[in-house]
Amino acid sequence: MTCMKIIFSQTRRNRIGGLFGVALFSGRFFHAELIRSESSALPVIHHSKYVCELPSNHRFPMAKFPRVLHFLLQDQVITEEQVWIPEIASKDLLSGVHSEDYLNNFLNGRINEQEQRRTGFPWSEGIVQRCRYETGGTVLAAEVALQRGLACSTAGGTHHAFPSYGSGFCLLNDLAVAAKYINDSSPRKRKVLIVDLDVHQGDGTAFIFKEEPSVFTFSVHCGKNFPIRKQQSDLDISVDDGMEDKDYLSTVADHLPWLLQTFRPDLVLYDAGVDPHWEDELGRLRLTDQGLYQRDLYVMKTAVSAGVPVATVIGGGYSRDIDKLALRHSIVHRAASEVWRECGM
Repeated sequence: MTCMKIIFSQTRRNRIGGLFGVALFSGRFFHAELIRSESSALPVIHHSKYVCELPSNHRFPMAKFPRVLHFLLQDQVITEEQVWIPEIASKDLLSGVHSEDYLNNFLNGRINEQEQRRTGFPWSEGIVQRCRYETGGTVLAAEVALQRGLACSTAGGTHHAFPSYGSGFCLLNDLAVAAKYINDSSPRKRKVLIVDLDVHQGDGTAFIFKEEPSVFTFSVHCGKNFPIRKQQSDLDISVDDGMEDKDYLSTVADHLPWLLQTFRPDLVLYDAGVDPHWEDELGRLRLTDQGLYQRDLYVMKTAVSAGVPVATVIGGGYSRDIDKLALRHSIVHRAASEVWRECGM
């Protein structure tokens, strides 16, 4: 695929975003703890508080988040000047998606044992803080993408969280919060296409937007994997166990161009989960590193070439080898850097 040069407007924003602390000044709107707006390279969103302590031997690979940034810097994929640091997501921002009762209980530690088992996380102030920063990072990635054309967080993709409860290692639905915020933050509702290529269906996201015509949910997932009870996305593609690179990439290519042409989104939120990988402990598909790279390259280049900005999150990925997993998650940032160069962004 050839990549035409895409120029994204630097003056799209016309509203001061009080929910996220976004300030409009001198043509800029970003409010973050550290603003890296002078760099002309790919924006990467990261916060040191994307992590928190978990009990020893916990299944969730929390340590992967800082290691993703470590390898991007070590391998000179990016420089420190490209890193944008988000603010914590406010309760008002989260309330665009989540119920007041759930937020009050979650923020204040009133989560019972049954609810904690459903999420897979014991409640702590640390887990609340990490989830709010992660959600803030996804919102900032979406905002930056609208201005720059492409932006990548080093976390995010908590698509199993529902309005009134968490599930499957997901406590706040960052994709839904970002889509809702972008959707509502201009006089004309912006249309958001959520491309969810995590191996598990984004059931929480599908439920949240089931009656919202300006957000389109597209999920390619392993049909016999979690969640057992699926929700109805706007377009669900259920694939069989053991699918390999060629068939998987063909499946995505059969649908994405059509969606971009017919739905005509203002933004793509891309969940680049690496759990379709053949070594993933919870995946059941057979993609290789190269297959993931080609998938990410295809999704971003197809959207950007059509003039649609893309914000990416890393989604799911499970391995006890944290460094190998972090390198796998960094594939989307490496592919994004190539798209950024090839498309003259």
